[in-house]
Amino acid sequence: MVASVAVLLVDDQAPFRSAARAVLRRTEGFELVGEAASGPEAVELAATLEPGLVLMDINMPEMNGVEATRRILAEHPSTVIFLCSTYDAADLPADAPTSGAAAYVHKEHLSPSTLQRLWASRDEGAFLTD
Repeated sequence: MVASVAVLLVDDQAPFRSAARAVLRRTEGFELVGEAASGPEAVELAATLEPGLVLMDINMPEMNGVEATRRILAEHPSTVIFLCSTYDAADLPADAPTSGAAAYVHKEHLSPSTLQRLWASRDEGAFLTD
């Protein structure tokens, strides 16, 4: 049996975390191992849980997801991070594509097939968008 990808879910909005939890439950090969509601909490949990994948909201209080992505990858470069938000891809913050994140997923497009497709393409070296 192939090991599941351990996923850390980061979003300051409880309704989105609930929806993303449901998507992860339906996505073969992915297992939710933790949740964070802020950038600092995400950095701390990433160090403790060592997830293979972080689903990272961009807009959060205290520390945005782009900065949290940079900090996590500085300490754990093998972690894969997918940024998530409600931005159209063309309207992402300018520093999002250079944050080290592997991909961007619009929150409305988060689905088992999107997760699996982006995960399969994560090593292509380009910043992927759904």
